[in-house]
Amino acid sequence: MSETSRVSPMRSVDEHLAEILRTVRVLAPLELELDHALGTTLAEEVLSPIPLPPFDNSAMDGYAVRAEDVRQAPVTLPVIDDVAAGDGRMLVIGPGMVTRIMTGAPLPVGADAVVPVEWTDGGTARVTISRPVQERHAIRRAGEDVHAGDVVLPVGTAIGPAQLGVLAGVGRRRVLVRPRPRVVVISTGAELVEPGTPLGTGQIWESNSYALIAAVREAGGQGYRAGIVADDATRFLDQLDAQLLRADVVITSGGVSMGAYEPVKEALGPLGTVRFDRVAMQPGMPQGFGVVGEDQVPLFALPGNPVSSFVSFMVFVRPALRKMRGLPVEPTRTVRAVTTSALRSPQGKRSHLRGVLTADGAVAPVQRQGSHQFAALAAANALIVVPEDVTELPEGATVEVIPL
Repeated sequence: MSETSRVSPMRSVDEHLAEILRTVRVLAPLELELDHALGTTLAEEVLSPIPLPPFDNSAMDGYAVRAEDVRQAPVTLPVIDDVAAGDGRMLVIGPGMVTRIMTGAPLPVGADAVVPVEWTDGGTARVTISRPVQERHAIRRAGEDVHAGDVVLPVGTAIGPAQLGVLAGVGRRRVLVRPRPRVVVISTGAELVEPGTPLGTGQIWESNSYALIAAVREAGGQGYRAGIVADDATRFLDQLDAQLLRADVVITSGGVSMGAYEPVKEALGPLGTVRFDRVAMQPGMPQGFGVVGEDQVPLFALPGNPVSSFVSFMVFVRPALRKMRGLPVEPTRTVRAVTTSALRSPQGKRSHLRGVLTADGAVAPVQRQGSHQFAALAAANALIVVPEDVTELPEGATVEVIPL
């Protein structure tokens, strides 16, 4: 019996995932400009070289005053100057004097409060202040947010918009990060044609790569479609070799089942570095995983049925990308919900049934659960997890649900 036709024993979902996580490596760090750092993971501790704010400044437009001078408001006081944001002068106010001040402008020496302009008549030479203020009112004190030397972002922080703002705020232009994994998706199948082209007899429009690329990007990776390869092992290997130059991960879709014309198994089986298994799950039983090329690039060989491919990504590829990004590898996040109808599942397999999760904690399985029924998946917002040792659940049973 050939290597590609031998039927292996069924593996559990947990065994298959554990092997994947043992194999994939955290990506090496590199230094990037902030403009390119969104979605990456910090590989260094970031400290602030200065306090933030770096100086006492006004939190609003108004008048910088000494609180004791306006304690008996209403009072009228002379305005000796205007202070705008970015004003570099060293201004001083004495007893009974005020300056007009704009939001973000440095507080003059001697001032200990800011009166909002709404509490005044808006005067420019003299101003009438109608209400008293307490000391420190509407003032942002130096170091109020961050002290000099404070750690503002620890190693392992995922960089989003707020983190980019902090990096820029402490003066960083470049930062050491673990990059977003580059993921190439190759779809296989002689029946596949690109969307937008006419369908011939026996043909379907290729959809898996679009869903997988979107899932890659949602998981923090960079996704690249490598087009369609027909059921030809030689052409598949040529395409794979061409794509390895830009890939940290390769995902293939299709060509891993037990029948004839399975180009992924036919091409990769003899290499001995990619293992093909039957995994005890539904949908998604046929799975392949291993490494290819001189750089030992991880390769996920996913089944070709659209729902099987997507569920396989959520269960196996998403946790691997998380590890590669340098983030903690955690169990897939689930919530508990109450099913609105009875459920059935095959003995010995972990089922991921498509369902609609509602805000009140109920989950309704969609009517069409076939692994080819992509439209039903699009109508779902959750996967209902039924354990391997459970074959039936009644209406009202509490289940674990993976939100999509």
